[in-house]
Amino acid sequence: MTDSYRAGIDILSQTGSTQDERRNRAAEVAPDFVRTAVGFTYGDIFARPGLDLRVREMGAIAAFAALGRSTLQLRQHVEAALHVGWSKEEVIEMLIQTAAHAGVAMAIDAIADCHDLLVDCTGASSDCC
Repeated sequence: MTDSYRAGIDILSQTGSTQDERRNRAAEVAPDFVRTAVGFTYGDIFARPGLDLRVREMGAIAAFAALGRSTLQLRQHVEAALHVGWSKEEVIEMLIQTAAHAGVAMAIDAIADCHDLLVDCTGASSDCC
């Protein structure tokens, strides 16, 4: 295994997402590709100096919300952002911010796609989850 892959696994563990069913399924048929993808994305890009992991997670959320194509990736990065210290309110604000740059429809879809991760279920409302 490469140093980038090992670094990528370390970054993933910091975000609380070391195991991923989709990544594991892909690795069954294309293990070299998955190792390369983890090494590049997390070991090379996320591990670079200059931005901390919290900021990188918020950047990933904004990008996936703007793309509007990978709900599962968006959800994983929302979970990771919450794990590394972002509040639900901050994540919601970032998703709303995408409306100004990617369109209102993309922002609404992103918020709706992550509803169960972001809803505040501490109140008396029966509308939670």
